[in-house]
Amino acid sequence: MAELPIPDVPPARCSGRFTISTLLGMEEGGRGPYTPTEGSSCDSAQPTQLSSSTLCTRTFGYNTVDVVPAYEHYANSKGVGDPRKGRPSLADLHSILKVTGGLAVPIASLASPGHAAGLEEAEGEPGRDSEPEPVRFGWVKGVMIRCMLNIWGVILYLRLPWITAQAGIALTWLIILMSVTVTTITGLSISAISTNGKVKSGGTYFLISRSLGPELGGSIGLIFAFANAVAVAMHTVGFAETVRDLLQEHNSLIVDPTNDIRIIGVITVTVLLGISLAGMEWEAKAQILFFLVILVSFINYLVGTVIPATAEKQAKGFFSYRADIFVQNFVPNWRGPEGSFFGLFSIFFPSATGILAGANISGDLKDPAVAIPKGTLMAIFWTTMSYLVLSATIGACVVRDASGSLNDSVAVGSPGCEGLACSFGWNFTACAQQQSCRYGLSNYYQSMSMVSGFGPLITAGIFGATLSSALACLVSAPKVFQCLCKDQLYPLIGFFGKGYGRNSEPIRGYMLTYVIAVGFILIAELNAIAPIISNFFLCSYALINFSCFHASITNSPGWRPSFRYYSKWAALFGAAVSVVIMFLLTWWAALIAFGIVIFLLGYVLYKKPDVNWGSSMQASSYNMALNYSVGLSEVDEHIKNYRPQCLVLTGPPNFRPALVDFVGTFTKNLSLMLCGNVLIGPRKQKMPESRLMADGHTKWLMKRKIKAFYTDVVAEDLRSGVQMLIQAAGLGKMRPNILVLGYKRNWRTASPESLEDYVGILHDAFDFKYGVCVMRMKEGLNVSRVLQAHVNPTFEAAEHPENGTGSRAAPGTAADPTTLASEQQASTIFQSKQGKKTIDIYWLFDDGGLTLLIPYLLGRKKRWGKCKIRVFVGGQINRMDEERKAIVSLLSKFRLGFHEVHILPDINQKPRPEHIKRFDELIAPFRLNDGFKDEAAVNEMRQGCPWKISDEEVDKNRAKSLRQVRLNEILRDYSRDAALIAITPPIGRKGRCPSSLYMAWLETLSQDLRPPIILTRGNQENVLTFYCQ
Repeated sequence: MAELPIPDVPPARCSGRFTISTLLGMEEGGRGPYTPTEGSSCDSAQPTQLSSSTLCTRTFGYNTVDVVPAYEHYANSKGVGDPRKGRPSLADLHSILKVTGGLAVPIASLASPGHAAGLEEAEGEPGRDSEPEPVRFGWVKGVMIRCMLNIWGVILYLRLPWITAQAGIALTWLIILMSVTVTTITGLSISAISTNGKVKSGGTYFLISRSLGPELGGSIGLIFAFANAVAVAMHTVGFAETVRDLLQEHNSLIVDPTNDIRIIGVITVTVLLGISLAGMEWEAKAQILFFLVILVSFINYLVGTVIPATAEKQAKGFFSYRADIFVQNFVPNWRGPEGSFFGLFSIFFPSATGILAGANISGDLKDPAVAIPKGTLMAIFWTTMSYLVLSATIGACVVRDASGSLNDSVAVGSPGCEGLACSFGWNFTACAQQQSCRYGLSNYYQSMSMVSGFGPLITAGIFGATLSSALACLVSAPKVFQCLCKDQLYPLIGFFGKGYGRNSEPIRGYMLTYVIAVGFILIAELNAIAPIISNFFLCSYALINFSCFHASITNSPGWRPSFRYYSKWAALFGAAVSVVIMFLLTWWAALIAFGIVIFLLGYVLYKKPDVNWGSSMQASSYNMALNYSVGLSEVDEHIKNYRPQCLVLTGPPNFRPALVDFVGTFTKNLSLMLCGNVLIGPRKQKMPESRLMADGHTKWLMKRKIKAFYTDVVAEDLRSGVQMLIQAAGLGKMRPNILVLGYKRNWRTASPESLEDYVGILHDAFDFKYGVCVMRMKEGLNVSRVLQAHVNPTFEAAEHPENGTGSRAAPGTAADPTTLASEQQASTIFQSKQGKKTIDIYWLFDDGGLTLLIPYLLGRKKRWGKCKIRVFVGGQINRMDEERKAIVSLLSKFRLGFHEVHILPDINQKPRPEHIKRFDELIAPFRLNDGFKDEAAVNEMRQGCPWKISDEEVDKNRAKSLRQVRLNEILRDYSRDAALIAITPPIGRKGRCPSSLYMAWLETLSQDLRPPIILTRGNQENVLTFYCQ
């Protein structure tokens, strides 16, 4: 096993990894693994024979191949069952040691396919050139400053004073706190998701896609990247408009107002692109510069509020801090078409967004799990405080209406003067009544600049806010888009995923973002596109919150965020509020955003990308399946809810595609289908094959669009393997009740033991209360030889080529599941439209109705929908009308829609002599020819060959045998052009009917028929009812 004895010798110094020869040295020469030998050392360069490298430790007092826990063992973990570097496999620890080339090695590791590759990789590491370390940022520089700059914008300078005048300080604070509530909840959700595992580059897209899966993640990633690209244009135009206004004030326009915006905008975005292309380090320095400019402008404003107001400022409504101004501005004073609470809320809310700027460069952070929560929440806190302070301070200093004229100064208490300014010596009554005031909080957007100590610094702050937001979006869009391109969820975008330099900069993505931004800058009118951008960002917030909620309620063991200060219900509330705000902002833009998300979602659902990210959707699917399966166990069975749940003995499903297609046709979206395979051979030899092939067979079924499960068992023989499947297959009420298998065409030439096994399987199915369905096609079912010759030489011919069950793998071969799933799909009759043919049902014995039910379900499918179903029953020639009416009445009560019923009065006629002779020749090789010997002598003769038929058994079953011959004649007469024949087969009594005789019956009944024939026998319990309860 894995633990090896060590002698009482002093341990040598251990300095790293040991070879297997060192670890297992005691097995060979009796020397201790740490005993120095000539030409050997602890760092032996001899190649290891383990499937993965191991560490040499004596932590527990003995030498072992086992390794202690280490970070490297988990760093590259992907899916359950995938190999991991550094840790020995279970086979290395568990398999028998074998001497190979003087070394004692685990047998399983000798055949390890990944061993050679892993060895080459390990040997190549010392000589590998060390790449330069990429630039990484901490939580302050990488997240907090970046988020604060993106949250602050022109609304802080130009709109917040006006909102304060309209809504009053109290409701303005409510608007701010409502907005911040949404962003804070989203920040908590981001913190939880980003601390639930290692976060790579891709930001918002990475967080959503790895949590909710590629469908929602891909759609949000694409529109989020586009929204950021357009946001670059929006912020740049905001900057260009401010510069244009300054030029207008000094009569220095370049061309005209509109073209000036275009010229300044293109030049500005080109400069920002140059900063971005210079690298993240330069971009971060530029952001810090903008941050300092905004801080200086904010301090400049606060200083200006305490400086005594000059006459010019008083004429414009500024009187420093006054309690009565604060009281008047504390309550709302709605004006204009936008004068409503939700109208102002929709104007302010975009200024609270921008919290994803730090998460969007997650690949450039030193520790995203620490930086994203800390930096995002701190940015929300400080920006919120700045908004609250600004609205309170400016609301306590500036009146709502002012004329700006120095001539409006009056003595305090002058008659005819109305308004708060009268008590300060100013009369703004005329312009206030006429609503023609140019200054004051309600009329002058530049109130901050007027209040500040030095006005140009406020302008510099506006420049810093717009340019920093544009730069953040210019960096975010390519970073998110690069991750989306690498995941290859959408076509034609992979070109932009290539990274350059030590930070893997998406230069092609930068250029694409630049082109999009320039295109929208040239429009110079973003009022129409801006609401859509806001809705795209809100879509992201809603899905981030929903991701956190969904991951929490699935109770997945993998959901273990180290950030604990979140609530799943708060996250759900945040998702709902985000959707509501989308419609409050602009309902038509919300509909457009949802339409685009749904379209992209549908595309990814249709394409079904081959990715596995362990999303919460997978966990939710498991939860739902588990809950419904357990709940189904509490439901009592009823005939009305009977469903044919099939265990199909396909062997490898790709060997018998017709059998798979037949059952898949009538069980699709209706009932359980389980493809069973018996791997015959020693368990130790077959278990690796079972693990390797199960995934490939499942993918093959999915590619063929068959909704079925695949399972296999390892057994010493076919019958015992099928018994395992019959007893153990399924879960709760989701258990098979019908055994479906292919007809054994080679029963006459096969070994007698396999013949006994095949018929014994049918007996076992009836013993376990299963229905049985045997399918025979003229050309056979097994296409394994064709696959071997032309497609995928994976398996040898099946041991039982036509019984639809066991298989033996070719020795020394290992099939690749990917190759198996991508092999050419064989076409079958059940994949083509049948046209206006017939499905003929020979309901000869009442088996509970299964013979009727399966063709009925088949006829409901589109490919078989035009087929006419005919029912044939046995009868007497003198009672044909009565018997036909009785069967038609019964079928009408079953509501199957079968109206064409035929009575077979000649079913009891004697078959033609040549057909009787053919049957006798068929069973001749299997007869004992015991003559008139007594029973004891006959039993002794057949003791070693129970499949033989005695003369007495031939005579006893003569009538039954002739009935099968006659039925075959009838089938050939009536159903030679049918699309499908379904017939009730005879049952051979266990212990009384030899297997060869029973197979002769089935052979005679179904031979020489062109259409597929389904021999269906229920378990004698009702599967059809005409009662309502």
